[in-house]
Amino acid sequence: MKYTEQAIVFNCSDCRLIGIVTLPETAGETGILILTGGPQYRAGSHRQFTLLARQLACQGYAAMRFDYRGMGDSEGDARNFEVVNEDIQAAIDSFLKQAPGLHRVVIWGLCDAASAALYYAHTDARVKGLVLLNPWVHTEAGAAHSRIRHYYLSRLMQRSFWIKLLSGKIELNKSAGDLGKSARSVMTTAKAYAPADPRNSGFIARMRDGLKNYQGKVLFILSGNDLVAQEFITLTQQDIRWKKLCQSPTITRETVKQATHTFSSHIWRDQVTNLTLQWLSRQDL
Repeated sequence: MKYTEQAIVFNCSDCRLIGIVTLPETAGETGILILTGGPQYRAGSHRQFTLLARQLACQGYAAMRFDYRGMGDSEGDARNFEVVNEDIQAAIDSFLKQAPGLHRVVIWGLCDAASAALYYAHTDARVKGLVLLNPWVHTEAGAAHSRIRHYYLSRLMQRSFWIKLLSGKIELNKSAGDLGKSARSVMTTAKAYAPADPRNSGFIARMRDGLKNYQGKVLFILSGNDLVAQEFITLTQQDIRWKKLCQSPTITRETVKQATHTFSSHIWRDQVTNLTLQWLSRQDL
């Protein structure tokens, strides 16, 4: 299907924000709002967001990507994912004006954009779905646990590790020191997933509450070769509250094997697009 792209300017508080709307010839009633994460702007790493928006439009889904205040070409002071609710609301308002046939929105976000989506979605009835990639739930203890479980243990099972070790190509003292540091971090926070954990009063708890209060459908897409994704997996396996939430029939989880955090190859990016489209086609949004 053919599509058109249009740059738009819209207001958030007293700032002008820049967005790109990609419209198919014949759009359905569901549009995809692509959020940026980390230091990225609306094109995304490896132009992923640009390519995704166009691929979605080819399948009949209107898409919009934009820069928060203080990012990319938008005005205002720089801000992090915890304070962009106003930006997201303004973007949805503008998106629906640009595509009057839209009745609902799915938010798509990678890393801390996924975290921002969980903050926002339950506050806006127009958001009927979430596609969340490698959500950002980083803590020192969580990262240490993931390194031990998903890096050091897997390395011990690799033939290449033992070849390098026996040939003297691995600095054993340094590796042991790194492992010891990670182990101490885990041990000193052995109750990292217990009720006394600071996760209950920080951004991760706010994400959890957002997911708990959200009534729409959710797709998690996780990278197979990414410590951020592994940290999220560990959290959902060991924190009983997250585990229970993620067992909901409204939540689907997919993994792109071997993929890096930003899905840095076209094969992985295409897999993400296909998983997104397949999920969208199955939903009664």
